Amino acid sequence: MASAADTNPAYVLGPQRTKLQLSLMVNFFLLMALYSGVMGVLLPNQIAEFDEASKVGNLALMFGITSVFSTLTTPIAGALSDRTRSRWGRRSPWIAIGSLIGSAALFGVSWMTSFWSLMVLWVMAAVAYNSMQPAMTTLIADRFAPENRGAVSGIVGAGMTSGLTAGTVVAGYLAGERVLAYGLFAGAIAASCLAFVAINREPRSDHLPHRPVHWREFLKGFWINPREHPDFAWAFASRFFIYMGYQAVAAYLLYILRDYIGLGNEASNVAIANMAVVTLICLVASSLISGWLSDRYQARKPFVILGSLIMGCAMVAPLAAPSMQGMWAYAAIIGVGYGMFMSIDMALMTQVLPKSALGDEGKDLGILTTAVNIPQIISPLMAAGLLYLFANDYRAIFWVAVVFVFGSALCVLPIRGVR
Repeated sequence: MASAADTNPAYVLGPQRTKLQLSLMVNFFLLMALYSGVMGVLLPNQIAEFDEASKVGNLALMFGITSVFSTLTTPIAGALSDRTRSRWGRRSPWIAIGSLIGSAALFGVSWMTSFWSLMVLWVMAAVAYNSMQPAMTTLIADRFAPENRGAVSGIVGAGMTSGLTAGTVVAGYLAGERVLAYGLFAGAIAASCLAFVAINREPRSDHLPHRPVHWREFLKGFWINPREHPDFAWAFASRFFIYMGYQAVAAYLLYILRDYIGLGNEASNVAIANMAVVTLICLVASSLISGWLSDRYQARKPFVILGSLIMGCAMVAPLAAPSMQGMWAYAAIIGVGYGMFMSIDMALMTQVLPKSALGDEGKDLGILTTAVNIPQIISPLMAAGLLYLFANDYRAIFWVAVVFVFGSALCVLPIRGVR
């Protein structure tokens, strides 16, 4: 029997498939490195320099406003990429232009000397990068057959998770060289995205039927009825809960090392980089093994559930041992759990999309991406509120994070259309 890859000419085969999945891995590696390095190290350091006493509130405000714009941008950009007609395809223009605009704004961030000017440029960069991210994600649904998506998601997931770690390492060691650090992140993602669209030529889309944008129907399309598409709704909820828990800790990790563990400024920058190395080793191994096993047994749900539960265990470690030993345990266990979750979650997402003859995969995956962006708005604000209510006791953040990530595992159970 012919596989989907053999019968659909849009799906890549052989060397082309290998080239595309490795290119996607590199792009996502660099994009996630940028996010983690900038949001986890460079921006918190910069904001603390502006006003040490207000750093927690200002960081929460920064992440909240940025995420509002990112949440709006992602599904709209995904939907517009579905409608893009060009000789370079539907997704490539968004990847190339988004990376250039984002990198220009990001490099400007390094020169800012006030909180509000920093806010404006970082929001511009985030909007640009979030306009290209759904285009890259949708290429997995566009170009890979369903039976191959576990492997490619594992490879891309390994790139994403290792990028999150590598970005923290690089930013931690270059925190004192701000212009160099921002320039490195901005230049790397721009160069990678331009190379990506050059060597992975997408099929032309200028011959496809034109889909005019009728704004009423366009905006109405962002509502996906959970009664009609329950698997989509449960997948959204699972992703939302996991990132509510993960972001609550990740957003304040530098301050946790300083205020909860008791490290100095320089020592905390080095510690966050060294912890990231431990996480990197664990999550790369976890991502690759999980992706292979998921395709081998054609099962997604068990790996996503197990990944969530392991992440919950990681959150408990600093509660049991409020010391660097507890943080080392957190770094290792979170790598295993997050690597497993992220690598297989992407494959799961592509298999719960509503069936449509209109080619709305970009829009639908963009909606699922808001399940990551919305927690970036709520979670830092929630964490800041918890610190206020509990007199800067960071244990409150860890306990709430445990509840959220365990809740994510429960949301996967009702999904019926995917094993």
